[in-house]
Amino acid sequence: MEPSRADQFLNTGVTKRIIPCLDVKDGRTVKGVNFIDLRDAGDPVELAWQYSKQDADELVFLDITATHEKRKTTIDMVKAVARNVNIPFTIGGGIHEISDADLLLNAGADKISINSAAVRNPDLINKLADTFGIQFVVVAIDTKHIDGKNYVHLNGGRIKTDLITEEWIKEAESRGAGEILLTSMDHDGTKNGFDCNLLRTVNKSLSIPLIASGGAGNQQHFVDVFLETQVDAALAASVFHYGEIRIPELKETLRSQGIEVR
Repeated sequence: MEPSRADQFLNTGVTKRIIPCLDVKDGRTVKGVNFIDLRDAGDPVELAWQYSKQDADELVFLDITATHEKRKTTIDMVKAVARNVNIPFTIGGGIHEISDADLLLNAGADKISINSAAVRNPDLINKLADTFGIQFVVVAIDTKHIDGKNYVHLNGGRIKTDLITEEWIKEAESRGAGEILLTSMDHDGTKNGFDCNLLRTVNKSLSIPLIASGGAGNQQHFVDVFLETQVDAALAASVFHYGEIRIPELKETLRSQGIEVR
């Protein structure tokens, strides 16, 4: 049997991945700073097609205001993206049970991402991994540094929890997460660079891929995060959406620094 796209990109070895992220609200791509002040960034299906042509390695779509009432909109978007791109893509938002994930995967998504729902119901990670396989399960985590510690935040960063980020990441891995998508709320949208100190610490303790998110502002930030932290992938949004960084040029820069990309 042919391996799925999810299987193909789970076993990428040392090859680093570049992943545009599309935060979707009411069917449109939006972007803010530190999770607030959202502005429109375009049609998600059109952007997905453009990124596919630019040789992005994957795409991530996060429905940041997802509810069950909006599920049909998300399903329609997934089907449209699947028709228009030939690279793996992940969908997150509004996934609370197996049936939610099943709908999205059947519509054409390659992986699903859970965040707040996983914190509120950690067994969901186990159930998704047991049902679909760990290669389909991404646990996304929004973290903020407060009084010397990193805390997990929920609901698009609006609710602080008492969970220590590093501890939650290890639990998510033990429950069957296939990848961790870690977003630094302190760095998100600032374009001042990734949180390399946190990413380096987390990555040393993980045996599954880590995706860095939050803070990309120029090509050097991608070079730095790969060389300094050894993460498996780097994700960004506005620098790609608004054409500040083009993926082919970024990959050339990474290759020139000895970083292996596709």
